[in-house]
Amino acid sequence: MSEGAQISLSPESGLAMSGPDLLEVENVVMQYPNGVQAVAGVSIKVRRGETLAIVGESGCGKSTLARLIMRILVPSGGKIIFDGENISRLGQRQLKRIRARFQMVFQDPYASLNPRQTIRSTLEAQLSLLSITREERQHRVEEIIERVGLDPTALDRLPHEFSGGQRQRIGIARACIVRPDLLVCDEPVSALDVSIRAQILNLLLDMQRERGIAMLFISHDMSVVRHMADSVAVMYLGRIVEISTVDELFANPRHPYTAALLLSVPVTHPRDRNRSRVPVDGDPPSQLKPPSGCSFHPRCSSAGDLCRSDRPTLRGNGVSKVLVACHFPLNGNTMQRFSA
Repeated sequence: MSEGAQISLSPESGLAMSGPDLLEVENVVMQYPNGVQAVAGVSIKVRRGETLAIVGESGCGKSTLARLIMRILVPSGGKIIFDGENISRLGQRQLKRIRARFQMVFQDPYASLNPRQTIRSTLEAQLSLLSITREERQHRVEEIIERVGLDPTALDRLPHEFSGGQRQRIGIARACIVRPDLLVCDEPVSALDVSIRAQILNLLLDMQRERGIAMLFISHDMSVVRHMADSVAVMYLGRIVEISTVDELFANPRHPYTAALLLSVPVTHPRDRNRSRVPVDGDPPSQLKPPSGCSFHPRCSSAGDLCRSDRPTLRGNGVSKVLVACHFPLNGNTMQRFSA
């Protein structure tokens, strides 16, 4: 989102439900043959109806984590448990049995659609994951295309005949037509014009409320995250460095990197332009040669000797639900402006 751009979103985010976790990621690792560890022992949980946002700079491992959860990639280690079943090592034939229950909305809507297939064919092909009648398939195709705000005549057109925003609506239709329990959204609006981002985000929220869908929402845009998420996991160099509710994270971030991300959000009110900043210098280190100790210490102005030698573990204080991987976490109204 360009600096100073404003979006208008529905006020409600996901309707988190009580009960067991729908998705559990336990100490998941993704290491490539060249030695890069794109995901380095990540553990997260998502409940039914909840939206968990994964945030961080480009290259931190967000999209790799999304593809691991979708089982587009096979993890090098750890477990991915979906509704009580470990899917980490399931083969494609075994995955097909449950594939309809977790779906993905991709960043690039055009690249994710077959350019030679009409929208009708694309949606009908998606319904092959389900054992339903031909009449039910036709009903669902017509129902979902209207639900995402497109005219039924769109069904017999090709992807190149649509705008970027319309193609993303089609991508959402394809993901939601099978009525999944989990929707993984990988930067779903970053390729779209600012003027239509809010429309797509509100569509996702509406679909979530109607179906009780859980969402894993990947983004680097903190303004969007605040409106979409119930809770947030902050990722840096393949690791989770903070997990918190969205309100607590924006009001009182504990990790210096989280504070730096929040302070990158454009300032719109004059009273905030002289606020103190948490400095973050330089680019992230190479994942081929990650720093010893805390991976953020080369860019942290308050790092000490302990930070350079010992990697902090993700832990809480026993009082709040916040988890932070920092030897010297922030504590106070560092981000007071975000709680307004």
